[in-house]
Amino acid sequence: MGQGRGNARASLVGGLAIICIFLALTQPAIAAIYNVGGSNGWTFNVQNWPTAKSFRAGDVLAFNYPRSQHNVVAVSRRGYNSCSAPRGSKAYQTGKDRIRLRRGQNYFICSLPGHCKSGMKIAINAA
Repeated sequence: MGQGRGNARASLVGGLAIICIFLALTQPAIAAIYNVGGSNGWTFNVQNWPTAKSFRAGDVLAFNYPRSQHNVVAVSRRGYNSCSAPRGSKAYQTGKDRIRLRRGQNYFICSLPGHCKSGMKIAINAA
């Protein structure tokens, strides 16, 4: 009788291990994609766009904009507050940029003159 219980336990543990592995492997597949600015896209006065949204590390921000009019630069809190991108920062400028969020605070600005100061910046906290 004891042998039957051992096999059942082993099967249960094995089944749980498979489920855990499956969940770990599929986690990136369930990341959300957010269109920054909604239907208006990445444009002026979007700093309130993240309000009431729940972001997670691994989610993707889709920055859609006319490529000749804007860009996107990931910056620090200091760069966000001062509307300045450090020398050598990567500027995304395809007009269809996709950026994966990292855990914690994420800051983005348009680095073209006057754009950030006119509200073309967002701060997002990803859990």
